[in-house]
Amino acid sequence: MTTQQYDCSFVQEILGAGGQLIDVRSPMEFNQGSLDGAINMPIERFQYMMDAIDSSRPVLLYCRTGARSGAVKNYLDQLGFDQVHNIGGIRQFIDC
Repeated sequence: MTTQQYDCSFVQEILGAGGQLIDVRSPMEFNQGSLDGAINMPIERFQYMMDAIDSSRPVLLYCRTGARSGAVKNYLDQLGFDQVHNIGGIRQFIDC
């Protein structure tokens, strides 16, 4: 399985097309800084908050390193979401 490399232009393109940007870090991490337009859905509470996600629109997930967002991507894939992207860690996108 190859890992797709994501960059600022990809993220901006998906968001411009109605994509949803979801930060799965803790509320404390989120409050210390997040990407513009991101919604905080901490991994610990994700299954209770995920009804807010529109499955017909692309989903971009991120966390600090990409590990937690990867786990959430696998979960959404299993539920039948077909436009989910784990863009990885916040640091590479903070200047987008």
